[in-house]
Amino acid sequence: MDLSTPPPDLYGRPRADTFFRFLTAFGDRYSPALGSPLLRRNPRRPFSRPTEALQLVVTARRQVAVDVVELTLADPSGGPLPGWQPGAHLRLTLPSGRERHYSLCGDPAGQTDQTGQAGQADQAGPAGRSGYRIAVRLLPDGGGGSAEIHDTLHPGTWLTARRPRNGFAFCAEPAVLFLAGGIGITPLLPMVREARRNGLDWHLVHTGRSADTLPFAAELRALDPARVHLRTDDEHGGPPTGTELLAHAPRGAAVYCCGPAPMLTAVQRALDASPAASLHFERFGAAPVTDGEPFTVRLGADGPELPVPADRSALDVLREARPDLPYSCRQGFCGTCEVRLLAGTPDHRDRRLTPERRADGALLPCVSRAAAGETLVLDL
Repeated sequence: MDLSTPPPDLYGRPRADTFFRFLTAFGDRYSPALGSPLLRRNPRRPFSRPTEALQLVVTARRQVAVDVVELTLADPSGGPLPGWQPGAHLRLTLPSGRERHYSLCGDPAGQTDQTGQAGQADQAGPAGRSGYRIAVRLLPDGGGGSAEIHDTLHPGTWLTARRPRNGFAFCAEPAVLFLAGGIGITPLLPMVREARRNGLDWHLVHTGRSADTLPFAAELRALDPARVHLRTDDEHGGPPTGTELLAHAPRGAAVYCCGPAPMLTAVQRALDASPAASLHFERFGAAPVTDGEPFTVRLGADGPELPVPADRSALDVLREARPDLPYSCRQGFCGTCEVRLLAGTPDHRDRRLTPERRADGALLPCVSRAAAGETLVLDL
């Protein structure tokens, strides 16, 4: 016998057992659908375990512009953190319980010190970093998240976060134009470093009200003064037009834009007549409602009815009645504002809920709407 060849089955029998082969195939195919709790999960498939939240501690804080603070977050034990790619963001749970998303603005390929110089990659390699960097502008009229960060997050403060996620991925096209408005530089700064590292034909335009409102200006200039253009409203008599911004684009360039809504609108309108070929963008907040119809939300089966105008979101209306209703991204991808639908036919416009979750009554009021005259009854 050739001992280098394994036998046909565990017991050395020359033929597979036909009955057990059929039974195994039947179980693999049908066991998830059977009613018994013991048979609902295919035993050949591993259990899916929820991802554990990250425990983080603030290790450094500094002012990087007027009303903008930079925070460095690390593992309290000093261990490596999960890796990430340019454009990724963290979903932070603040000490108050508020959840907010902030773009990572460090360098995923290595350390970045406070002078903005990229250093040696840490020993964890590309799969892990020793610290995350975010920058937050204070919004006095916001929902309280930025004020809490500015007022309470100092070195030594602990908080939790979800692992980095990316909804604004950088594709590293050969020619790239980056357009940042104010704090919109945060997701673009790692992309600029990646473009520089890969020898791409890149340019950056960073706009703001005045020089002291532009975060990381010195860090950007140090990357390549010839490719970085800092443009302020006070020196040019007002905000730039879309045509002016896109004039910096190399022929056939991909444009990556992050900034306030008027800036995005101006760039979108001027794109076709520009040298650029494509546009990728990330918004600060919710997109304006352009095709909505007025409908109504009711708080519980016998609760008050709240009219939702055609140009406002259900979340905005709900928060006027329930200011403690949680929210974060306002764009339909984080799930923080999820509520339960009791009755009505919604128009789901989110990018998170599965068909099964929607069928079970999950609804994201930040983007979801209903037909004109429809009433959505919510479990609130």
